Amino acid sequence: MAIRVAVTGIGMVTPLGNDTASSWEALKKGVSGVGPITHFDPSGCETRIAAEAKDFDPLKYIERKETRRTDRFQQFAIAATRQALDDAKLDIAALAEEIGIIIGSGIGGLVTLHEQFKLLYERGPDRISPFFTVMTPVDMAAGAISIALGLGGPNFAIVSACATGAHAIGEAFETIRRGDATAMIAGGAEAAIQPISIASFGNMHATSRRNDDPEHASRPFDAGRDGFVMGEGAGILVLEEMEHAKARGAHIYAELVGYGATADAHHITEPAPGGRGLVRAMRRALQKGNIAPEEVGYINAHGTSTQYNDRSETDAIKNLFGEHAYKLAVSSTKSMTGHTMGAAGGIEAAISVLSLHDRFLPPTINQFERDPDCDLDYVPNKGREAKVNVVVSNSMGFGGHNAVLAFRRYEG
Repeated sequence: MAIRVAVTGIGMVTPLGNDTASSWEALKKGVSGVGPITHFDPSGCETRIAAEAKDFDPLKYIERKETRRTDRFQQFAIAATRQALDDAKLDIAALAEEIGIIIGSGIGGLVTLHEQFKLLYERGPDRISPFFTVMTPVDMAAGAISIALGLGGPNFAIVSACATGAHAIGEAFETIRRGDATAMIAGGAEAAIQPISIASFGNMHATSRRNDDPEHASRPFDAGRDGFVMGEGAGILVLEEMEHAKARGAHIYAELVGYGATADAHHITEPAPGGRGLVRAMRRALQKGNIAPEEVGYINAHGTSTQYNDRSETDAIKNLFGEHAYKLAVSSTKSMTGHTMGAAGGIEAAISVLSLHDRFLPPTINQFERDPDCDLDYVPNKGREAKVNVVVSNSMGFGGHNAVLAFRRYEG
């Protein structure tokens, strides 16, 4: 009998709130988390806005001395993980060697890189922190959590740009299905709002320049979209073997039933024509979950607010679902959170699960002008109650990476 996988815990740090409850409430209300950059002086940059995680206090989750040894992306990951484990009420002491961790990041310790390179050039090599080499690598979020909690299951990181969080959850799903763990902590974390990244994406003309109107800058699928808005945060799920979860009386949010991963093999930044790589990833996720396309009620879209991505993703949905594409709902919560890069797949998987569980679809805000190439139901401007039973979460990354997760409502 195939092993089934339950979602039993959720943890989030987002530009809308430092926990799951506050983030979800803001998403339901259609609140924008975008504002002027405060992490540094962006006056020399073309783009001067971002979706920052506001008033985040790592001391709620980490001892003071450890905050000096962990990058901001790691702190986000640790915070979201502790939230998710508290939510799951999992007995980690009894299961220590059966719990694994896959947490990725698209960029890793960019805050530390920026600070330490500045020290190197201004004050010399003797000022470099001895912890530099454990604060910057992507794998150190998973490693630090494993060490802190004594979790001895499979432990590694995944890096696939903006598809990272979804790939991490998908591979954790497969780890449980093949019997290598009873439970997995999985998702993504990112803290990349730094001068070099803001400047680079701005010079690429990939980010919005609506500096005077930040709340309306991220507008996926809208005809006036002019680029994405960088965000930061973390999204973590606790995945658990279904029978184990049921036996201990766990609260089950949803069942993760499908995962598809493909490559466009086309271009370093531009999605393949017709979204053909994403079509294959969505099809594989549905096939693995034994889901008919007509069962899908909602897609949490990658929806970055760039011209190419939004058009390509719309094409992919229409190419796979045919006429049903016009009957299902599609929304991009990046309109509110901004694009949290390697954390996006984790945050949006959490949102997808909550949409199923609470039967509420968050909106795509900032829908002002219809794009004739983007003609689906994007849940414009206002969220809605909806009794959907299957939700798909799409993630795409520079390099042509595609990762798709399919969740089914749990009625047990």
